[in-house]
Amino acid sequence: MNAVSGHVTCTDLAFNKYPALIADAPKGLRLNSKKTALTVVWMVLTLMLLSLWGGNKTFAAPRKVTQELLKEADDCRDDLYRSAAKKKYRHHWSRCINLYQNISTRYPKSEEAVWAMYKAARMYTNLYRHSGRPKDLDEAVDIFREVVETYRSHRLADDAQYRIGEVFYKYKEDPTQAYVEFLKVDIMFPEGDMRPKARSMLDKLAVILSEKQADHEKNQTVPTGDSLVLVKDIRHWSTPTYTRVVIDLERPVKYGSNMLYEDPKRQIPGRLYVDLEGTHVGSDIESPIPIKDGLLQRARAGQYTKDRVRVVLDIDNISGYKVFPLHDPFRIVVDVRGVEKKTENKKTAPVKSSRPVRKGTRRVKKPSSTVSLARQLGLNVRRIVIDPGHGGKDPGTYFKGGIEEKDIVLNLAKAMVPKLEKALGCEVILTRTKDVFIPLEKRTAFANVNKADLFISLHVNSHHLARVHGIETYFLNMATDKRAVMLAAAENATSEKNISDLQKILNELMLNTKINESSKLAYEVQKGIIGRVKRTHKKVKDLGVKQAPFYVLIGAEMPAILVETGFITNPTERRLLLTSKYIDYLADGIVRGIDDYVKSIDQTYKGG
Repeated sequence: MNAVSGHVTCTDLAFNKYPALIADAPKGLRLNSKKTALTVVWMVLTLMLLSLWGGNKTFAAPRKVTQELLKEADDCRDDLYRSAAKKKYRHHWSRCINLYQNISTRYPKSEEAVWAMYKAARMYTNLYRHSGRPKDLDEAVDIFREVVETYRSHRLADDAQYRIGEVFYKYKEDPTQAYVEFLKVDIMFPEGDMRPKARSMLDKLAVILSEKQADHEKNQTVPTGDSLVLVKDIRHWSTPTYTRVVIDLERPVKYGSNMLYEDPKRQIPGRLYVDLEGTHVGSDIESPIPIKDGLLQRARAGQYTKDRVRVVLDIDNISGYKVFPLHDPFRIVVDVRGVEKKTENKKTAPVKSSRPVRKGTRRVKKPSSTVSLARQLGLNVRRIVIDPGHGGKDPGTYFKGGIEEKDIVLNLAKAMVPKLEKALGCEVILTRTKDVFIPLEKRTAFANVNKADLFISLHVNSHHLARVHGIETYFLNMATDKRAVMLAAAENATSEKNISDLQKILNELMLNTKINESSKLAYEVQKGIIGRVKRTHKKVKDLGVKQAPFYVLIGAEMPAILVETGFITNPTERRLLLTSKYIDYLADGIVRGIDDYVKSIDQTYKGG
């Protein structure tokens, strides 16, 4: 407003309606020339005229027009990049970025719109190097994400996703989130040309994250004296090719593991041991604990030093192992794998390859193929384990009036059994058939012990806002958003801090987790559920496929997913979940998704 006349000027209008165009300049940048103000006014008037002319309509234009507009924006950018003087002033950057964004706003369906958005995001990234404003990086990430979500099939989509990872790695210095973003390239764009570069970054970040975790462990304090932590119990589940051993403790401790190989000359068997610092062993632990499953002979725990317990697993024959912690209550899980022996009766018995333990995702020398997966599954899914979440003393999420998650998912699991048997002709096993409590680590072990080809865990969601609703499907990975972290914490019955700690080391647990296959299964199941349910309930919301570190999926040696079938806190979905007809629809959708997944494997194997 003119201080003398009190009249609103064009410049005032520009400041009021489009303040982002005339934001305060950071250190080193200035917006104080009359020419700048006139340029902004011209831009505002142009935008106003366009608004009056077309309202909210999208204008179609000949390809030549959009090409010329893109060239104009490119020329603006190139002229800016050639001038060290111009790069110091924000309005020069804004002018070029706005030229790009004008194309994507007016002609969103044009080929040039995708390129314009991608180049605008790149300019925001470069602008950050001069301005130092985090908001510029946020703008870049937002535009890159819009390219990925809106133009998923475009050849620039994988480039945009890769650039998001680059922003978090180079500029935001967040290696955990960078790992997640690069992993999305690997999962979402298996045929994209950015996949090799993304995998290279994953290997690099795996080392960084592992070193950070090692530093974190070094800084942990070890209990001494009267504060020694009790080793409460040792549990195990086993087959000739897989064993899970769980060490239960009073509270978290620092630990380490190592392998001692067999010494035939001294008649000493191979041993895998876990050292638990600041601990003492309970007198009621049976020692040794016989296992004799073909992989391990026995487990034994002893007071190795005055403040350290050593748990030793005597080995018969193993091909690999992994050790990881779970929280609330704290326990250490040891998964041991062996090689399934060929039998003379079977001409094409599936054989698991022996692979050494490494950190991060595995490097693939050739493009990935589902041939090995199809062969592993015998071109057919023969056995599926369905896991109705919670049970017994653990009701899961609940609502007043005795409405509990554990009952809803058990009903759904039972409804799925005959449908799966009919559709796939496979064997279906439930982790529980009645209202009993089963620890999370035992559920995964159950699937491994039963040599399941697929593992499906069923759950019901909740939210503090009653209006939130929808269906979503998860596979195991580091969480990609805050809500996924909170959901994982709730399903794992642990704190968000523990989930955060788990995310930092989860890359070390990915060796035998079938991420790609689980991702494909998740997408097919989500599509199947939404497709079936929306036939009769149009308002059901598709919340999509997401990633999170769910304990119940860790260590699964087959494609494994977790399905959140709706929100018990939403009045409409709660009512639906209590009806047998809607449960039937959900079961139909999940079965359809599994069937489509199996067919896709078969088609790929046969060259379809």
